[in-house]
Amino acid sequence: MAFQSNAQRSDFDTIDFDKADNIALEYKNEGLNNLPELSFKLTSKLTTDVERFRAIYMWVCGNIANDYGLYSKNMRKRQRFKNNSPRLEEWNSRFRKVSFQKLLEDQKSTCTGYAYLIKELSRLANIDCEIVHGFAKTSTIDINELDIPNHSWNAVKLDGKWYLCDPTWASGIPNPSTSRFEFQYNDGFFLSNPRLFAINHYPVDKKWLLIEEQVPTFKTFLDAPIIYGKAYANLNVLSEPKKMHNFIKKNEKVTFTFQLLKPTDTNDFNLLVDNGYTSKKIHLKSVTIENHSITVEYKFQVSGFYDVHLLIGSDLISTYTFNVKS
Repeated sequence: MAFQSNAQRSDFDTIDFDKADNIALEYKNEGLNNLPELSFKLTSKLTTDVERFRAIYMWVCGNIANDYGLYSKNMRKRQRFKNNSPRLEEWNSRFRKVSFQKLLEDQKSTCTGYAYLIKELSRLANIDCEIVHGFAKTSTIDINELDIPNHSWNAVKLDGKWYLCDPTWASGIPNPSTSRFEFQYNDGFFLSNPRLFAINHYPVDKKWLLIEEQVPTFKTFLDAPIIYGKAYANLNVLSEPKKMHNFIKKNEKVTFTFQLLKPTDTNDFNLLVDNGYTSKKIHLKSVTIENHSITVEYKFQVSGFYDVHLLIGSDLISTYTFNVKS
């Protein structure tokens, strides 16, 4: 099995996905009672594997709702039985049946259901696709408790290369006021750059990192900053700082380095700095641009502990902490 570093969406810049997206929309009200027929409807009028996969991916992201309650229950049970193999296997078997029934009847599921459906519809279209199980980090996850896999996503083979995507996170987000799922598609999770993907996805089988050089370790993953969905919509790579928690001296230069997916006005780069008492939005003036690669610098002039959020326009990209000593 061959892997290529940095296989990503830009490999298909010449492809117009409008036809695939429109087909996915055309069959929006299709059920899951006949997967071969659904796969045929989504893919039969398209000529390339990437377009066929795109139609499948867009249909799943637009029709399957994330069941947060079911996910939370599963994680509680798995955490409870993690040191009891027979009970864990018993629970996993029960959960698979419940999850599959929910998927078929209500078109609701957890990440494993999304990944399963992507794989099965792809298989029926003769596209190689795998479910990848592993660890995921979000702003609400305590990394100290991240000792069992908690997420699933997909790897798909297109034109001889393997690519990564996360249909669960692409499909939508919980409404902050109700915590109920709302469809809100994020195209950044479709064929993402493996380097960006690895900041908050770490597979059980490291080959699915799809990174050949300077392969990140699990500790690198745990130490990395928090990144948000909008990072995938704006960035190709996020390079510096590499860690969420940073210790620096007063007036020491801090460098933020990232590569954009598209040109952005330099006035859009800001930090939101919180010292525990007040929050201040700081426009980053020291900006260096080389092609789409951006380097911005900042100095903390007062010692203290800071939560720091990187913003591009109004989009929240990443979060760090800085412990600034005199």
